[in-house]
Amino acid sequence: MVLVGKGVSIRYAHYLEAGTDLIVEDHAEINCLSRQKIQLGDRVTIGKFAIIRPSNLYGGEIGEGLKVGNHSNIGPYSYIGCSGYIEIGNNVMISPRVSIYAENHVFDSNEHPMKEQGVKKQFVRIEDDCWIAANSIILAGVTIGKGSVIAAGSVVTKDVPPYSVVAGVPARVIKQRG
Repeated sequence: MVLVGKGVSIRYAHYLEAGTDLIVEDHAEINCLSRQKIQLGDRVTIGKFAIIRPSNLYGGEIGEGLKVGNHSNIGPYSYIGCSGYIEIGNNVMISPRVSIYAENHVFDSNEHPMKEQGVKKQFVRIEDDCWIAANSIILAGVTIGKGSVIAAGSVVTKDVPPYSVVAGVPARVIKQRG
């Protein structure tokens, strides 16, 4: 079963692999043009107005892609910038308005505009059974350990150990689960 809402945009669909029971809610945008495809497991939900974008739509470098495990969701109004590879595990809850970025702009030179200096792609991994609460931002190069909770509004700039609860800007461990 595949349920696709109204106004959904799926570009380069031949780069999309999806399991059973995929739900893509109204006005979501999925650009699938990527080296490693967009791979969605069973029972994945993409929320309304969410954007998955591995590549610049207007001729930029092709991005790496995204893998989302079984029973995971990407919340409404979220942005997944998977120009570097992003891997999201099983049973991951991504709340509304979460942003995940797998690249950073290079800005070392003062001689050239930052826009012309390119980007550095980095891997992002969110392991199984994590909850990424609303308005959080996950930056390039980060691994979020299994069973972790990212509190609402957090900015995650470094790895999160398994079963941690992190909060703040920048996010820091405030307690361990269990």
